[in-house]
Amino acid sequence: MRSVDDALDAAALDRGEFDARYLAFLTTVADLRPSLHRYCARMTGSVADGEDVVQEALFQAYRRLESYDGARPIKPWLFRIAHNRCIDFLRSRGVREDAESAADVADSVWPIDPPGPALGRAVEHLVLTLPPMERACVLLKDVLDHSLDEIAPLVGSTVGGVKAALHRGRAKLAATSPRAEVRRTTTSEVEAVLREYVDRFNRRDWDGLRALVAADTRVRVADRFSGAIADSGYFRRYAGFTRPWRLVLADVDGVRMIVGEYEEKGVWAARGLMRPIVLEGRIIEIGDYTHCPWVLGAVDEVVMP
Repeated sequence: MRSVDDALDAAALDRGEFDARYLAFLTTVADLRPSLHRYCARMTGSVADGEDVVQEALFQAYRRLESYDGARPIKPWLFRIAHNRCIDFLRSRGVREDAESAADVADSVWPIDPPGPALGRAVEHLVLTLPPMERACVLLKDVLDHSLDEIAPLVGSTVGGVKAALHRGRAKLAATSPRAEVRRTTTSEVEAVLREYVDRFNRRDWDGLRALVAADTRVRVADRFSGAIADSGYFRRYAGFTRPWRLVLADVDGVRMIVGEYEEKGVWAARGLMRPIVLEGRIIEIGDYTHCPWVLGAVDEVVMP
């Protein structure tokens, strides 16, 4: 269940355009966005879900700036908020978290920091097989190179608890054989709607696109707008583009998404991602991440038609 603060954050995010003070705050933490996103994307298992979680975490941090101790570094504070958002996200999906209560063990259990593997980008996806606490500790230590002292307060544990979670997580990863990429299936109805959406976008059929969205469709353009599509001017924004562009339906890390491409010196180059959500033949939600190059940068594989 969401807390009162969470509900307020969600309501504030749905008010439309973000104010100048919030955009200025985003500028101050811009250097942290790629690492925050990489962590949240691997925790949630999706580059799109990861970016949604990061945006919620940053907005929550912005609302709590008055209580933030400016003498402390901001990075651990933001990661702690993002971590908690990830755990909330996983709980909302019904992920079991048995390891969390078992991670807080005495520091003497693991007297030294057990060496971990240098996780490659493809191997990072295997952390999804781990319970959330082990997943978080492995990502923070072996992927993002945080120290044990930094990780412990971030995940709400002790140094000993982090060592124990790392030991368990690394052992499980070592015993996990690389397997074929699991792709999420898309129903024929959803596939047809997505293809029609891309086709109408590329034909600049704005009236046809409006016919595909529901009356209460929500749109989130990262760092730009969050709210009802009727209040967004979303399609007008794309209609005003003068630079050659197109959309392509593709498998992005095994998930059906849309890739936005721009023509650069006669070559089409991928520059962003979109994720429309389809329900009962209509698009009910659009996530547009074309302003977030780190989202596309976190993708391991894009399979184009």
